[in-house]
Amino acid sequence: MSELSMLCLSSFTLPKAGLAFLLMLTGAVGALAQPTSPPPAPVPDAKLIEEAATRASDLPNLRSLIVSHNGSVLVERGFSGARLDRPTNIKSASKTIMSALVGIAIERGTLRGVDQPVASILGQSIPSDADARIKKITIGHLLSMQAGLGRTSGRNYGAWISSDNWVRYILSRPFVDEPGGRMLYSTGSTHLLSAALTRASKRSTLELARDWLGEPLEVDVAPWTRDPQGIYLGGNEMALSPRALLRFGEMYRQGGMIDGKRVVSENWIRESWTPRTSSPFTGDAYGYGWFMREMHGHRAHYAWGFGGQMLYVIPSLSLTVVMTSNATEPSREDNYIGQLHALVADGIVPAFLPRQSETTGSLGTNGSQTEKPL
Repeated sequence: MSELSMLCLSSFTLPKAGLAFLLMLTGAVGALAQPTSPPPAPVPDAKLIEEAATRASDLPNLRSLIVSHNGSVLVERGFSGARLDRPTNIKSASKTIMSALVGIAIERGTLRGVDQPVASILGQSIPSDADARIKKITIGHLLSMQAGLGRTSGRNYGAWISSDNWVRYILSRPFVDEPGGRMLYSTGSTHLLSAALTRASKRSTLELARDWLGEPLEVDVAPWTRDPQGIYLGGNEMALSPRALLRFGEMYRQGGMIDGKRVVSENWIRESWTPRTSSPFTGDAYGYGWFMREMHGHRAHYAWGFGGQMLYVIPSLSLTVVMTSNATEPSREDNYIGQLHALVADGIVPAFLPRQSETTGSLGTNGSQTEKPL
């Protein structure tokens, strides 16, 4: 066995026979839970899942892989000494968490809705000489990265977080498009959401995350980075364990419910998963904090953080996949993000598709990565 293989030993393993039995059992339960009109769901292919897990162990930056089908964990592995119950920096996957908090705030009346101008909450932070278009930016524009303001991500990130007032700095950025225009991926947009939540609720974003998500999901939410005014950074640096991220994804897969408890409204999930713009780098659709792409004819909704912190939810297959990675290495290097997409699309998803012996139809297009990643 190679040194790399030794490092990539599973923290949770099943004998292949046991895995096959578990897959058959969960497939049977899933089939019974389906409406009577569609054909029964195929039994997941244990061999393909095992091959995908082995393929995952060959990715040196990967730190965890969890595959859940119909609420049953089929694969749960940590690599290079990573623990599945230990919080890890999920980077920009935090933006997806922020979207959920905004949805809950709207449902509770803390925010008026996605059409509410953010200036109605953050007006005191708007510079006196600000462009008049600043008053047209809505909560929805911030969620979908369509604020029109110059980006604070990428090469602009350092200057922004070095400023003495992050909110004012964002609101001082020049407009490079109209509010509601093209997608301009910017952590500053989600930080404005964190500031809006803090001011509207008179509670910190950490308190809200613990109360509205941590408690019902039964997961820990640790403190993370704050700006000079004490506002928790919106859209980066949150720390959740892979298992906690799975709980969050499973809650979305089940329409906002977890263990019989309502966490997020079903309507908010529909709104979040409605394509509103698209990434100029990959062409993937983007809603409210979620990216979307097709995998073998099935819509995959995914959260994406720097380095390869990934959460995939594919409701039509009752599938949730979590992958965390070395957070210090860019996911663009060597097309690593493309490898993660391909692991799901071409390694995991086919295990849940009808085999040729079970259907005469096409399995759909493959979901391999062909675009440049964000």
